[in-house]
Amino acid sequence: MAKSVQHDNKGLQNAQIILTSLAAGAIAGALAKTTIAPLDRTKINFQVGHKPYSTKKALKFLIQTFRKEGLIALWRGNSATMARIVPHAAIQFTAHEQWKKILKVDEKEGKTPGKLFLAGSLAGATSQSLTYPLDLARARMAVTPKEEYATLRQVFWKIYCFEGVKTFYRGYVPTMAGVIPYAGVSFFTYDTLKRLYKEHFVSGESPHPLASLGFGAIAGMLGQSSSYPLDIVRRRMQTDTGGKYSTIVSTLKCIYRNEGLRRGLYKGLSMNWIKGPIAVGISYATYDNVKDLLRSIMIKYRRKSLYLE
Repeated sequence: MAKSVQHDNKGLQNAQIILTSLAAGAIAGALAKTTIAPLDRTKINFQVGHKPYSTKKALKFLIQTFRKEGLIALWRGNSATMARIVPHAAIQFTAHEQWKKILKVDEKEGKTPGKLFLAGSLAGATSQSLTYPLDLARARMAVTPKEEYATLRQVFWKIYCFEGVKTFYRGYVPTMAGVIPYAGVSFFTYDTLKRLYKEHFVSGESPHPLASLGFGAIAGMLGQSSSYPLDIVRRRMQTDTGGKYSTIVSTLKCIYRNEGLRRGLYKGLSMNWIKGPIAVGISYATYDNVKDLLRSIMIKYRRKSLYLE
């Protein structure tokens, strides 16, 4: 990926800015999640089960899945992931840019850590709220045999018929409780590192793609670590079909009592430290570079049109 060139978006209407953000976010989310899909499936299986997590056992799960079901099985549930992550990432990145505009984060008087954190939190809450049923469907497909849920449509149909509409938002509260610190910390860290990079290394230019990748990796690790127990809670509630996990508090108590802190509420965190930074790094770096590319093309096309006129 070539080094991106920053521009000030002069000549672009807000609708064009939103359109390029949506497109870049969709591409970034799809690329990032597809890359780490096998690791994501492994993490979810350990999160919702009672077996203790270890890197050796995670590797064993990947090998057994490959041997029994084939290579494609490692990406099982990825269609549901794509159906969720494409709109989720598109909305999240676009919402973040718009919330920053509303909160005047990029203006001199608005550049405060609190507003930067709030813009990220609101972006995460916006995208998660609009795409939550798809996240639940993805989790169900990742932890069940193919015979139970063969397609994404089948997941929605069975849940609607046998569990009711409310089930589509089971685990929503812990998800929102987790996404606020996660998105806030993640976007805050990434934007802060980018600003420091511009101030001390290449003033006025966007970071090199490798630098963006590194900033995103750090942001992802810090963001996911800040809200990980709630990620465990939401996965348990999403995949619970027997009514065992009904509330956040009861789920937390049940997991802690039966599995403990490290092996229960922080189960699979080391896997997240591998896949999280990879996914977030790819996502942020791809978004910034694709967004800048699309906007530079639009600006050039607009200038050419005005010249011909």
